[in-house]
Amino acid sequence: MNIKELTIEEFERYSKTSQLKNYMQSVEYARFMGENGFDYEYIGLIDGTTIKAASLIGIKKLGHNTYYGYAPKGFLINYYDADLVSTFIDKLKAYYLKKGVVFIKINPEIVVAQYNNKTYECYPNTNLKLKFELPKFGFKKLKDNLYFESSVPRFNAYVDLKNTDFKKFSKANRNKIRNAQRKGLYLEVGNDDDLASFYNMINTNESFTYYKNLYNIFGLDKIELLLVKVSYEQYIKTSQELYEEEVNKNNLLNEILHRSKRPEDINAKSASDSKLCLLKNEIILATEGLKNNNYATVAAALVIKFDNRVHIVESGYDKETSGLNANYFLYNSIIDRYKDDYEFLDLNGITGDFKGTNPYTGLNRFKLGFNPLIFEYIGEFDLVIKENLYKYLLASGKLAQEFNKRD
Repeated sequence: MNIKELTIEEFERYSKTSQLKNYMQSVEYARFMGENGFDYEYIGLIDGTTIKAASLIGIKKLGHNTYYGYAPKGFLINYYDADLVSTFIDKLKAYYLKKGVVFIKINPEIVVAQYNNKTYECYPNTNLKLKFELPKFGFKKLKDNLYFESSVPRFNAYVDLKNTDFKKFSKANRNKIRNAQRKGLYLEVGNDDDLASFYNMINTNESFTYYKNLYNIFGLDKIELLLVKVSYEQYIKTSQELYEEEVNKNNLLNEILHRSKRPEDINAKSASDSKLCLLKNEIILATEGLKNNNYATVAAALVIKFDNRVHIVESGYDKETSGLNANYFLYNSIIDRYKDDYEFLDLNGITGDFKGTNPYTGLNRFKLGFNPLIFEYIGEFDLVIKENLYKYLLASGKLAQEFNKRD
């Protein structure tokens, strides 16, 4: 068996048969890597005329005649076939040693555990043993993290679209979705002219060009920009109706407080006062908005459609209109949009820290409120080709700088 550079047709034909196929091991993602400073090639292990393993591998320069490789979401190979993996790795290392590559990073889409999304009890599976087998082939296991320090999230939440049920969403999510539905929100498919609005709402370290390239390369048949817009006329109408209802409730609570000073009545009156203040501010906000336009974009998501899955690449919402709960409306609308044609919706990462002290508690609560499946992936590995140079890059901080680790 030998290593060979594959044609696009050969790579696509093989990747379609792999159980590990994913949008990051695709021709489109290869072009996207090319726009982000990588050279790339499709590598295959050939036995006669049969491809036994393959991978998109990007190559990037780290210094003078020093390079590293990246196989996004890992190699397309049967990791349980030890002889096949050993052969592939040995020949891959020899192939890239000649090209000055110090190591190749992988983050395989291999699930090693599933978590109960209510109790957070962990249920490991047989794939866990691969975490301890891969180092035998020359891989260095990188630190397992709970947050978002690695290139792709180690913990992920997937909505089972064929079995999703609004009634099984958390009470908080259901209430916020209903609240948003009453306020004149609607979903619309955007185009490249809307990318700037999307970019202004997301929290990212990436440039605008990064997302524009992603959108243009994957094309309209594989990527969609989804926008949540608000009709200010409907927003005003609904807010005024809710305000009038709350005024009547508040007046009744006033009468009750003339006769009763029970703590629960005082608390109810205080809550009603706060709600009236909020609704009044919403009416003012909607009225001001209507002076400029009849509608505005208040949330957006960029999604990639691949095989049987839909992936939310990035999403955001207008913080100035947070009372609309547009992000809840957005995710519920995405579920409704794709549930008939796809099997799973990738919510794009949660943390593995389920405690209330987690700095990302709000993010976890939001995504877990949609009753998803929680998976833990195997994590990141570096296939070390030049040991001494790899140790130097690690000790000098050049690797941490290159991968921009986040806390």
